[in-house]
Amino acid sequence: MIRSLLTGTMLAALVFGASPAGADPMPDTVISLDVHPGSVVAELRIPAQDLTLASGIDLAAAPSPAPSASAVPAASASAAERVRVYLAAHFRPAAVDGRAWRVRIGKVAFGADAQRGSHRELTASATLTPPPGGDVRHFRLGYDAVIHQVVTHTILVSVRADWAAGRLAPSGAASPAAAAAGGRAEVGVIRVDPRTMTVPDLTVDLAAGSAWRGFLAMVRLGGQHILAGPDHLLFLLVLLLPAALRAHRGRWRGQIGPRRAARRIAAVTLAFTVGHSVALAASALGHARLPVPPIEAFIAASVLVSALHAIRPLFPDREALVACLFGLGHGMAFSVTLAEMRLSTGQLALSLLGFNLGIEAGQLLLVALALPALVLAVRLPIQPQVRVLGASGAALAAAGWLADRLGWPNPVGAAADRAGAHPVLLLIGLVLVTVAAAGWALLIARRQVTPKTV
Repeated sequence: MIRSLLTGTMLAALVFGASPAGADPMPDTVISLDVHPGSVVAELRIPAQDLTLASGIDLAAAPSPAPSASAVPAASASAAERVRVYLAAHFRPAAVDGRAWRVRIGKVAFGADAQRGSHRELTASATLTPPPGGDVRHFRLGYDAVIHQVVTHTILVSVRADWAAGRLAPSGAASPAAAAAGGRAEVGVIRVDPRTMTVPDLTVDLAAGSAWRGFLAMVRLGGQHILAGPDHLLFLLVLLLPAALRAHRGRWRGQIGPRRAARRIAAVTLAFTVGHSVALAASALGHARLPVPPIEAFIAASVLVSALHAIRPLFPDREALVACLFGLGHGMAFSVTLAEMRLSTGQLALSLLGFNLGIEAGQLLLVALALPALVLAVRLPIQPQVRVLGASGAALAAAGWLADRLGWPNPVGAAADRAGAHPVLLLIGLVLVTVAAAGWALLIARRQVTPKTV
């Protein structure tokens, strides 16, 4: 009788309590899984109102999030600890043979739902570790927080990061490039069974992963990372801007031959690759956790220096050495992406190779588009004006980035970020410049060889 009454109540709530079209939807719990070689990290986003109703933990006293922050710490250490205890009691992952996994609840935060602003939510992370011999790709996920009391609640489970399956979104806040390289794989939904009024375990059965899929995904990620990073692209481009010019008495005067210019461009590109590869391998294999702000400021400074060099020669004929030295800083920035993935040693070695190949492919694409323009543009009468104008724009953007990364937000840096969010436009611009330079150079050549009529 009681079970029938509960079942009827649940069905009525589902039918009559559903939000109409256009109304604010009822929030659900979202669990995102990051699959690592020896563990699975689950990130939970739980509606605060339902959590309070189910657990009895009063979260109403928690401070509202600041306008510039999407999450703030929970109301107090005691409230956060009570949430951890509650979640641990309702998390029951197990191997397919029934052996229990170990659960460790990590950081807990409370704030506004970024996608559903009218709701507040609690975010938490949980590290799920299988017993010896357990398989992180095949297990049962037992979880009934909130839903054991709020029977209309549902839990949406998906895989966010899985190197062996080619999904590379890092733990925590996924970078855009990584998210684009992988995406999410839906696993299933945890909900109350209306017939038994129980919460069945969700079977997580991931497809067999492979090192090859992880390697290819890292190649894609490396290419996306270099092409989506405006500061990396701009550094290399402005360093190559005077590649076909000759320095004389502190100024760029005259031009060098196409073959010598091609060798100089190849040397600069190779040196930059060597520099960032060495730093990337050293920091990633050494599991070094480097502070991000100084690295980002260093990269902005490298763009500024190379832009000034394109205006007036600061280190003529030593561009390759400078590219290698500055490449060390760029490689440290790349290593942050790998550090967030928590890969095994074997996966990390393959990832370094694939990531570097992807970065190199992105650089070669840039050079292939820029090389004709750089060689042909030196023949144009307006070459000095175009070079100085382009380098000055790059210097202005770099100065804005540098100030912003040193703690002084400014509209110049923000505008440069917005412009850099469209790398395809930059590549199209290079093609158009090449076509225009080729046409102009051809026109000049024809005029020089056409005999004058008397």
